[in-house]
Amino acid sequence: MAEHRAGKAGINAEAQARINSKYSDDIATETLEWVKQITDEPINTAGDADNLYETLKDGTLLCKLVNKFQEGLVKKVNKSTMAFKCMENINAFLEAAVKLGVPPQETFQTIDLWEKQNLYSVIICLQSLGRKAGNYNLPAFGPKEADKNVRDFSEEQLKAGQHVISLQYGTNKGQQSGISFGNRRQM
Repeated sequence: MAEHRAGKAGINAEAQARINSKYSDDIATETLEWVKQITDEPINTAGDADNLYETLKDGTLLCKLVNKFQEGLVKKVNKSTMAFKCMENINAFLEAAVKLGVPPQETFQTIDLWEKQNLYSVIICLQSLGRKAGNYNLPAFGPKEADKNVRDFSEEQLKAGQHVISLQYGTNKGQQSGISFGNRRQM
């Protein structure tokens, strides 16, 4: 597990500090309270990173959570505390979350939770799952999902856009410093 490894140094330590800075105890508390409400499990809802990690690391609570959405979604929940069995639980949760409608970009990697590398992404995934809860007659949680805003353009409007030169192509107006092709060398 994570406590048996050497600490990160240099640029890796800076990257990990940036990831850890996104984590919010308040949001984690709200998330754990929602998980407790859905699963009816007596869990500690303190939002510190250590408590979140200890509560979710074996994956059994996560599997119970998705099974409340749809019974039997995770068929086998491993009760063992062996590393690979716990990681199988976490992976089964992630697969079930995608089936329930969580976008793949809002999920996390198993190692993010198991080795406590990116608990912020775990919270993002749980909030995304919480948005989908309303579809399954469960209390919804998390930021509101965006509504579709489909726009239909006529063929005439689409053709009009072809005659506009984008600024990405540059311009031939004004000063063009730095261009010396064909000039003589000034002495």
